Amino acid sequence: MPIPDYQTLMLPLLKFLSDGKEHNLPDATKAISDEYNLSPEERQQLLPSGQQTVIRNRLGWARTYMAKAGLIKSTRRAFWQITSRGKDILSTNPDRIDVHFLQQFPEFVQFKDLHHEKEQEPTTKHADEYNPEEALDRAHQRLRENLESDLLQQVKAASAAFFENLVVQLLVRMGYGGNLQDAGRAVGQSGDGGIDGIIKEDQLGLDVIYIQAKRWENTVGRPEIQKFAGALQGHRARKGVFITTSDFSKDAVDYVERIDSKIVLIDGESLAKFMVERNVGVSTTQTIEVKRIDQDYFIEE
Repeated sequence: MPIPDYQTLMLPLLKFLSDGKEHNLPDATKAISDEYNLSPEERQQLLPSGQQTVIRNRLGWARTYMAKAGLIKSTRRAFWQITSRGKDILSTNPDRIDVHFLQQFPEFVQFKDLHHEKEQEPTTKHADEYNPEEALDRAHQRLRENLESDLLQQVKAASAAFFENLVVQLLVRMGYGGNLQDAGRAVGQSGDGGIDGIIKEDQLGLDVIYIQAKRWENTVGRPEIQKFAGALQGHRARKGVFITTSDFSKDAVDYVERIDSKIVLIDGESLAKFMVERNVGVSTTQTIEVKRIDQDYFIEE
């Protein structure tokens, strides 16, 4: 089953705290993950930022919202406990506790007004599924996916010479080639039909990597990879990178896994991701800082 959204988790979390004892978020995460029979993969599923698991993040926001409504309280650093109001709510056997339910408490309404959060009629069945931090994370992910798609289209529209230079710039940004001037001189000098360029593996030039760059629309099949592998053998080379703006067939991928030469295949989707990560062909337009309370700061000796 999918991981419950943060509003669905409010009631289970309050029930978990119903014993009146102090509990921390890791304990609640494990107990509720067990209650929902989450698989190991679901328990380890990360937010797009990779900074926190989805289930723990959603429970954290469920905890925050119920604390603002006075149903639970912080007893000490990282530990929480149900309040008398929380116990009273549980005694009524509610079917669900969500943002709409919490509107009955003045403290929560004040909190929502302070943050300019207005409830709207849901437009889809997934409305209010994500907490603010998760929604921001997912919005960033969507922006990045759109950027990668647009970026790949720009690369495909460029000339073959531009594409070869782009590949060299990217590999240098990734730590290969020593410097851009040395790497640039290596491109196109081999005269081998199966190789577009040669780049140093490190700044000392202890080894070299042979490059094949294909600005294609069609899928790159096994014959092209075999041709490249043959060119590597002709140069007694051990390592190569085959980069394309399209993708690779299953036969091509299987072939690379079986041969002795080390050939890395980078398709169009991966190419765009690497370009964004290494700031090749993109620029930063806005930076948003998301800050949390430093709990250690408030510990009194």
